[in-house]
Amino acid sequence: MPWNKQDYPVSMKNLEPRVRHKAIEIANALLDDGYEEGRSIAIATAKAEEWDENHPVPESSKSDSTSSSDNSNPKKSSSTDRRHSEPVSSSKSHDNIHVVPTDSGWAIKEEGKSNYLSTFDTKAEAVDEAKKLSSKQNIRAIIHNQDGQIASSIKP
Repeated sequence: MPWNKQDYPVSMKNLEPRVRHKAIEIANALLDDGYEEGRSIAIATAKAEEWDENHPVPESSKSDSTSSSDNSNPKKSSSTDRRHSEPVSSSKSHDNIHVVPTDSGWAIKEEGKSNYLSTFDTKAEAVDEAKKLSSKQNIRAIIHNQDGQIASSIKP
């Protein structure tokens, strides 16, 4: 069931409206991709909070621009740059990699893609490589169980 600004999961009620709207958007996309509701909500909430950390509220950059303090200027340009690149950054939130079970072992795949980056005989080998990729590319690695459920994630 798709959610909207008026009808959303109860677990999202305490999120700031801006973060909640992003979480709803992500959760709906995950539902479209075939994720279960519970998983969609959990992933979307975490990703929306991460997005919020990386995308300051535009109003604060507006108040920075009216400030006479020289210290606010670097912050202003950095948040302005982020705001202009938001669509790219939003799609970057899908740069996660996943360690997933396959018919013949384990694989690492990019989020939203069907092809595997690499395959392994064991989960341990796949997780080790995912840790390296996560650190090198500064992306999150999401580790799944044999049944496909998310077990953990590795944040660089």
